Amino acid sequence: MTAPADEYPTRWLCRLSGCPRAALSRPAEEAGEEEEKLRAAVRRLAGTRPAYGYRRIAAMLRRERWTVNGKRVRRVVRERGFAAEPPPRRVRTTNSSHAFPRHPNVVADLAATHPNHVRVADIMYVRVRTEFVSLAVLPDVFTRRIRGWHLDRSPEGSLTRTALNRALRCGTPASSPCGARCQPPNG
Repeated sequence: MTAPADEYPTRWLCRLSGCPRAALSRPAEEAGEEEEKLRAAVRRLAGTRPAYGYRRIAAMLRRERWTVNGKRVRRVVRERGFAAEPPPRRVRTTNSSHAFPRHPNVVADLAATHPNHVRVADIMYVRVRTEFVSLAVLPDVFTRRIRGWHLDRSPEGSLTRTALNRALRCGTPASSPCGARCQPPNG
């Protein structure tokens, strides 16, 4: 009588039984011993570097001359509970799908030669505890000092207008009514 392996392909028999073909190449005892050694190595490496994920642990194992697959390391890391926490998701603060026109940079090639020659504007988002607030600033390019600014909860048109009004109210450091520093207006 012929053996089933002679009659049917190994691939077909393994698929039918749900057994991986790699399990036929070596005894289960050897596979279990190697798996325990791998778990011990992962435990040791994950203990020294708790922030490392499975990719870095797999790379460290390869440096130690282990022949490992990334999926296998990921499985062992998850089974043992050594998975590092993913970094917090970043909040998107820029909304580029708006109806406002985009203006070209007209001062890109302009060199500032004296104070108040070139002023630029920028809007940025600042995290304040649990929310973001919008900050509009108008620095002087030559002196690199902030001439006007305004902080608000929403980045609407009044934000930049208020910053511009503050910059115009302050003027240059020499002509400023309050000297070198300009205080924010009341109200």
